[in-house]
Amino acid sequence: MANSQAMCTSFKEGLLNGLHAFGTTVVRGATTKDTFKLALFLASATLGAATTVYSTTGELAGSGNYTQGGVTVTNATAPTTSGTTAYWTPSASASWANLTSSGSFDAALLYNDTSATDLAVAVFTFGAQSITAGTFTLTMPTNDASNALIRIA
Repeated sequence: MANSQAMCTSFKEGLLNGLHAFGTTVVRGATTKDTFKLALFLASATLGAATTVYSTTGELAGSGNYTQGGVTVTNATAPTTSGTTAYWTPSASASWANLTSSGSFDAALLYNDTSATDLAVAVFTFGAQSITAGTFTLTMPTNDASNALIRIA
């Protein structure tokens, strides 16, 4: 089975339980926003809607300039709404300089690194990549109701 793009079902439940805080205005025990990360996964992995937590299973090996666990997402953009759609996009692209991949990869997992169990948020797929000493960048989409990385309509 291959990776498939999806908002993780467990993330939807986590939202209803107040487990994720993307914004700067937080109404819960902790009053700071959570830290989110993006990790890259091999084309042979099986991430999708059923993914519940970050795991190194199927992730690129920690070699070259890649560290397992991925990179921290720059989160200076507060979630907002337009009409009936709530949305959020990281405020900067995610990039790995001088990356040498341990195999062909085609997915990134966004997960909540602040949670005790690294709760999964969403899986994003793209064309398979294999890189030797190159820069790989995931360019973030426009932060609006039609294009944002996370959209809940």
